[in-house]
Amino acid sequence: MRSPSDHHAYPTHWEADVVLRDGGTAQIRPITTEDAQRLVSFYERVSDESKYYRFFAPYPRLSDRDVHRFTHHDYVDRVGLAAIVGDEFIATVRYDRIDGRGMPAAAPADEAEVAFLVQDAHQGRGVASALLEHIAAVARERGIRRFAAEVLPANNKMIKVFTDAGYTQKRSFEDGVVRLEFDLEPTDRSLAVMRAREQRAEARSVQRLLAPGSVAVIGTSRTPGGVGRTVLRNLLDGGFTGRVHAVNHAFPDDMTRLEPEGVPAHRSLRAIEEPVDLAVVAVPAERVPAVVAECGDHGVQGLVVLSAGYAESGGEGRDRQRDLVRQARSYGMRVIGPNAFGVINTADGFRLNASLSPQLPNPGRLGLFTQSGAIGIALLSGLNRRGAGLASLAGIAGISTFVSAGNRADVSGNDLLQYWYDDPLTDVVLMYLESIGNPRKFTRLARRTAAVKPVVVVKGARHTGSAPTGHAVPTTRLPDATVSDLLRQAGVIRVDTVTELADTGVLLASQPLPAGPRVAILGNSESLGLITYDACLTEELRPLPPRDLTTDATPDDFRHALTEALADDTCDAVIVTAIPWVGDGSAQALAAAVREAAQTPGPGPAKPVAVVHLEIQELAQALAGTGAEPAPGTRRIPAYPAAERAVRALAEAVRYARWREEAAEPGRVPEYDDIDEAGAAADIQVLLAPAEGAGGDAAGAGTAGGPGVGTGHDVAVGTGEATSGGAFDGTGPGVELSAADTQRLLARYGVSVLPALPAPDPDAAVRAAERLGFPVALKPTASHLRHRADLGGVRLELGSETELRRAYAELTDYLGRAEELGLVVQRMAPRGVDTVVRAAIDPAAGAVLSFGLAGAPSELLGDTAHGLVPVTGRDAAELIRSIRTAPLLFGWRGSKPVDTVALEELLLRVSRLVDDHPEMVAVDLEPVVVAQHGLSVLGASARLAPPPPRTDLGPRHMPAY
Repeated sequence: MRSPSDHHAYPTHWEADVVLRDGGTAQIRPITTEDAQRLVSFYERVSDESKYYRFFAPYPRLSDRDVHRFTHHDYVDRVGLAAIVGDEFIATVRYDRIDGRGMPAAAPADEAEVAFLVQDAHQGRGVASALLEHIAAVARERGIRRFAAEVLPANNKMIKVFTDAGYTQKRSFEDGVVRLEFDLEPTDRSLAVMRAREQRAEARSVQRLLAPGSVAVIGTSRTPGGVGRTVLRNLLDGGFTGRVHAVNHAFPDDMTRLEPEGVPAHRSLRAIEEPVDLAVVAVPAERVPAVVAECGDHGVQGLVVLSAGYAESGGEGRDRQRDLVRQARSYGMRVIGPNAFGVINTADGFRLNASLSPQLPNPGRLGLFTQSGAIGIALLSGLNRRGAGLASLAGIAGISTFVSAGNRADVSGNDLLQYWYDDPLTDVVLMYLESIGNPRKFTRLARRTAAVKPVVVVKGARHTGSAPTGHAVPTTRLPDATVSDLLRQAGVIRVDTVTELADTGVLLASQPLPAGPRVAILGNSESLGLITYDACLTEELRPLPPRDLTTDATPDDFRHALTEALADDTCDAVIVTAIPWVGDGSAQALAAAVREAAQTPGPGPAKPVAVVHLEIQELAQALAGTGAEPAPGTRRIPAYPAAERAVRALAEAVRYARWREEAAEPGRVPEYDDIDEAGAAADIQVLLAPAEGAGGDAAGAGTAGGPGVGTGHDVAVGTGEATSGGAFDGTGPGVELSAADTQRLLARYGVSVLPALPAPDPDAAVRAAERLGFPVALKPTASHLRHRADLGGVRLELGSETELRRAYAELTDYLGRAEELGLVVQRMAPRGVDTVVRAAIDPAAGAVLSFGLAGAPSELLGDTAHGLVPVTGRDAAELIRSIRTAPLLFGWRGSKPVDTVALEELLLRVSRLVDDHPEMVAVDLEPVVVAQHGLSVLGASARLAPPPPRTDLGPRHMPAY
């Protein structure tokens, strides 16, 4: 930690690494007294014109007084931030709190004057925009609500920085100066602007890694073999269109070319007299820091680190990995790895195979990201075996780009989602993930990407509760079932195996999306048709009766039958089944017949076609387009060796198409006139005061939406245990609210809890019942008996004093003394279906809303649905309908449907409560009895705590290391 400038502690949580517009990186941090010489050197490199724009007059150098003023801050009323590359400032920003007359002031004044200075060589990289986001977040944390800036009219670049930021602003012109005033409260537009800039910057940073003009392989051995020499060989064999250099400090002084490859050989990167865009590092881990320094000094844009010996090897390796990322970022470079398998780009303009894969995959429309080299090898070889197409023609299972990130210390799946979102060469995204470091950001990016192209994910390490040893990421207490729900809500197609990942990806990349779940089945085997029919029912598709063409069917019979099926408006997709036939015919002829029928224009939208074959491998190859090159525009058809695999892939496509149709009209978070947000905030402040006074600072530096991330990438966040039903309890430090405080807070948001009066003795129970009105319920509130109807601890429909006294005696005789049970009397609610509504904070994912039926369905069977807060009206309806026991709410077996509209409103109100007030770290409503008309909340508990930092709000930043 750096020393403080004045008496206020240095705010470490304001430090952040950011990706700039051109894909390079910079560090943003507070300016300290130690930065005096850096500031002077920075100012000397700024042009006279930029200095004039900053000070409105010629200002060739900074005086000692200026340097002191610009490096001494109290981090409250006066704050300065710098953007740094290497060890040099490239830009600065500062604010000074002012009063209504524009004079220096202290709190409670809530306005500040802000000013920027960007080195000319770095203008146009988006540095000022990133600094504005961070200084605005700092100001909000310090109670400043409005910025004022004075800019010369000719300084169009800086005026554009302010006007494009998306904040609500006011503009005036006086005395030859443009004065801009803008509120710092984030708006929908400012958030959209920030995220659009984030996407462009992170996509550009990945593009720099995947589209280099020159590559240096550092650690190329002199003899054949070895990791470096293998990658060099793969680059050349793949036909890389750029320049390749071999680098090894052990090369002889007089060695200028590496043979037999014939590439330039160098003892160090410094000897290369031209720019190098990408460095592949294959040297022992202890030599990597020197290599990174060479790369940084040479202006290399990115690193692929194949070297092992990092976090996967233990504590010392974890420290080494942290140093690697920090060092690379200090030079503005991004890192794939360490312990990576490499990167591939099959585009004709690059043909980059900077990986350990022995061959460059043929081009296609699949983007592939893996966190495991072994899985990456398996996927590439498996897709190639399925028929990756001809070298001159994109195949059914061809790859556009491939990244195997190893320990993914820097570049992660989130970065690739940003890149693939608008990559015209990628139609389907396939991802193998073992950890998700930022679930909230991942689901946000996945939802946006899934709206334009499918995202298919298989997740390893599902049941261990921890990430692989090499992944230095925050842990999450979310159970796997919850993660699955959140991915589904974001439109992600989650599959269970690597085989299903490839199966689904191949179908989505080659076929149109189905318009519905109706499936026609035809083929030359009745038995295989029936197996396919059963598989469709298992996947909740709607199959039509299979059409048996008999075993002597010819390719023409298949063509006619498929043409008829595709023209039939009662089906949305077709599965063709085939077994080896009797008589004349060939796999090539059958493939041609199926392709011809599939691409014949029909009366309606195009329909997907898949083929199930038994022991006809030649058919799969012919359908994929291998062998003789088909005519241009020929439609490729995916083929599967088992009906279950084809149907599962088709079912995923059906579900995705339905989600995408619904996502085209997004839901909204409704407004309720009776919500008292300010009153709830005041209550929370009072209730939290004792806890904060007793050590609330331990909750972590920073605030929700603050400028930095309160936890590093290598810190394990959250230790709460998963509860039954796939939920989580959000346990931890904080204040457990009393029943009265809980009910008062809920009432602020229009949620009423049925009153329950204490009954310490039989007479008190009778008085409570008379006050509430018979009939009543008698139940314990002790924690070990709560919601345990199976123990017989609840007595219902007590309609008289006699019944109540008898029930009281039975409970105390059976379960223990009254003071141990905490007995209460509650008025009977209308009969209905018992449900449970919960919301809790996961430090990595944020607030999650959960819903299920109370008792065995959620606790024993895990039948619980989850959604990220805030939920929309559509999300609430989907939560209710997505549990397996949902039919009980909609009139199962002749019962009356309950009021699901009221239930949806309850979910929305609870979602609003925890979204508006992140201090509400846990809310539990159980049971919620949903009747035919209305509902009754019979029990409620809540817990408050200082809110954890939100990793997906506030200014852009890379994961902290």
